[in-house]
Amino acid sequence: MTPRRPAFPGPPAPRATAVEMEQEKVNGSKELSADAASYRCSACHGDEDWALGHPIRGRAKSRSLSASPALASTREFRRTRSLHGPCPVTTFGPKACVLQNPQSIMHIQDPASQRLTWNKSPKSVLVIKKVRDASLLQPFRELCTYLMENNMIVYVEKKVLEDPALVSDDHFGPMKRRFCTFREDYDDISNQIDLIICLGGDGTLLYASSLFQGSVPPVMAFHLGSLGFLTPFNFENFQSQVTQVIQGNAAIVLRSRLKVRVVKELCGKKLAVPNGVSEHGMLATALDAELGKQVMQYQVLNEVVIDRGPSSYLSNVDVYLDGHLITTVQGDGVIVSTPTGSTAYAAAAGASMIHPNVPAIMVTPICPHSLSFRPIVVPAGVELKIMLSPEARNTAWVSFDGRKRQEIRHGDSISITTSCYPLPSVCVRDPVSDWFESLAQCLHWNLRKRQAHFPEDEGGDEAGDGDEEGGSGS
Repeated sequence: MTPRRPAFPGPPAPRATAVEMEQEKVNGSKELSADAASYRCSACHGDEDWALGHPIRGRAKSRSLSASPALASTREFRRTRSLHGPCPVTTFGPKACVLQNPQSIMHIQDPASQRLTWNKSPKSVLVIKKVRDASLLQPFRELCTYLMENNMIVYVEKKVLEDPALVSDDHFGPMKRRFCTFREDYDDISNQIDLIICLGGDGTLLYASSLFQGSVPPVMAFHLGSLGFLTPFNFENFQSQVTQVIQGNAAIVLRSRLKVRVVKELCGKKLAVPNGVSEHGMLATALDAELGKQVMQYQVLNEVVIDRGPSSYLSNVDVYLDGHLITTVQGDGVIVSTPTGSTAYAAAAGASMIHPNVPAIMVTPICPHSLSFRPIVVPAGVELKIMLSPEARNTAWVSFDGRKRQEIRHGDSISITTSCYPLPSVCVRDPVSDWFESLAQCLHWNLRKRQAHFPEDEGGDEAGDGDEEGGSGS
């Protein structure tokens, strides 16, 4: 709240009459109401009428997980489709309020209002194909032919065109010269791609995420792999679906990613980072170089896994949250995952499944040697730091979405927080419907034979007696 500037000194005012004093009280109450109005949350949609009688306001500009503006919708529609509750009132009584935080606070939009739009018409498309899969050659040819016929610039990884089946294809030969190629870890294409199309399974989406350590273009994933939880599109009618996305008429879900910073002690060795760039292609600060540390950063879509590796001993790692030690993991390891990753390794380890629109980070132990160590969910804005415990008998190993696996020794640290660069995944229908469809089709969530109803000639008590005799009554 901005304090009012004091009035400039002037000649003494005449003594106020009783009527003027009463009028001043009324004006003061109006000013107080106006001050209270300024504390309304900028992310509130105006679903609640205030007791102060102010008109309902629209959404103000705020930092959001969604880059697209909310679509106009009725109050009833928003109440039934929103994943988060109403914005809380931040004034308490006539004089107390929440101190305004100058740092950004993450909000989420109504999932039904997250739509894709283009500032300019997309021109370049990155096609990611599952490597060494002969069944994808024909869909790959059809898709690339369609994109080039519509004057799109098509990028592919160089090793994709080196597939023997494509090399020996005479009909595909003239088209190969029209591709733009790149090599992973060598060529930076982050500022050249407008749209990403994946052909394969969930691994193609994870690979697309790893190619973009900053802002990620929209991703359209076709289900041509084994599981397909993250790939909702079928390839049969790809022409109309791709055209619809290029025109900007599609829903998207913003899948949050983890920003991971790994700091390693080099044990007195000189830091081999020519021009400040490490062997992993990440920049190392001068301070870290002087201290003899190696710094690497990653953007992770599913999970960070810290495990005991080949050792037969328990892993023994300390977990800090915002600088405070919260627990020591003694077991096979620990999984730090996004909501997108909650249906992957974390689900197999006993964690809950969380919708991608929920801003959260999950901490799930792997086979902990404790009967009371349950998975937990923490706010997306916290920073987790994981280090080997001083009592650890062995080192640990870490991997990022199943890649870049490396050893963690004493003195090394892994810092994890939510990235400000989510992965925008194009939906077939909408984020909620697609997610529950994937739960049902891919994971067979809550699949059970339906319970039979009571026969009309039997009463509830008689049926209950029969259930007790026969078993569970299912």
